[in-house]
Order: sequence, then structure tokens, then C-alpha cells
Amino acid sequence: MADPDAIELREFIRDIPDFPKPGVSFKDITPLLSSPAAFGAAIGRLERAFAGKGIQTIAAAEARGFIFGAPLALCMNAGFVPIRKPGKLPHATIALEYQLEYGRDRLEVHTDAFGPGRRVLLIDDVLATGGTMRACRDLVQSTGAEVVACAFVIELSFLEGRAKLEPSEIVSLITY
Repeated sequence: MADPDAIELREFIRDIPDFPKPGVSFKDITPLLSSPAAFGAAIGRLERAFAGKGIQTIAAAEARGFIFGAPLALCMNAGFVPIRKPGKLPHATIALEYQLEYGRDRLEVHTDAFGPGRRVLLIDDVLATGGTMRACRDLVQSTGAEVVACAFVIELSFLEGRAKLEPSEIVSLITY
């Protein structure tokens, strides 16, 4: 097997011009996901970035964050908590409504998913404007849990989403 550190993850990101609307260049992660070596390298790099930080739980907003969060949780011997859209979780939930560029949205998590002092890593595939991750962070913190950091496979730095997440630690594997 090739050295995971020798894999250039950027080579596995496909640009889709004018998707989902004209003028947008969509960063498609499916080539990365279809390569066991690249996908494994991404998970391995995230695992190394947070080794020794006492992460107890990894949480991710649906749906692409789940793709990276669940295998990373297994690698780190941590629990995984899905943060979902309204009405998707079967048990009692707490919710947070937040503002997006084009309207409002809402996220929910089970009431017993976290607790005071729980050390949580938040993960998603892309950091764009930061609105969804900010809502995830605020929701997790409202339970008394500690958000150790926010992690992303891709960061679109020109959208300045990092500013919405200050002062949280942010780790991105690829930055455009």
C-alpha cells in the first residue's frame, strides 16, 4: 500500500463548474470517497491531528459530515453523534434554529447525546460560510459539552467561514 502521507488529497477533488447554479464551482468529494487509499489517508490525517486531545465524541451535521465522522470515531475509539434536520431523530431532542444566507434552518440532537464536560470534535466535509458548523457548535455547547475543535476535509477560505467559528480550533485538510 502507498504511503498515506504521500497521497495528494487535492487530486481526488473534482471541480464541477456551474453547480448548483451558474458561477459556482462545486468541490466534489466523490472521487476521494471512491479511492480507499485517498479516503483512508483523509481519515488517518484527521485522526493524527486530534490524537492525544481526549476526544470522547465526534459529531457531524447531516449528511456528508456523517461520511467522515463515523469512520473517524471508530479510529479514535470515540462515540459518534449525528446532528440532524428536524423530525429525523426518534428520541427527545433539543434544537437550534439558525440563519443561513438564504433563510433559516434548524438542527436537532438527542437530549442525551452529550453532557457537561464531554469533549467533542465537530466534523464536516466543507467549510464554506461557516453557518451550519457555527450552529452545530452552539447546539453542542448548549448541553455543557466542550467543543475541542472543528475539522473539515475542504475549506473554501475565500468565503471566510473560519471567522464565524472563532475562537475554536479549526483543522482543514485542503484549502482553496
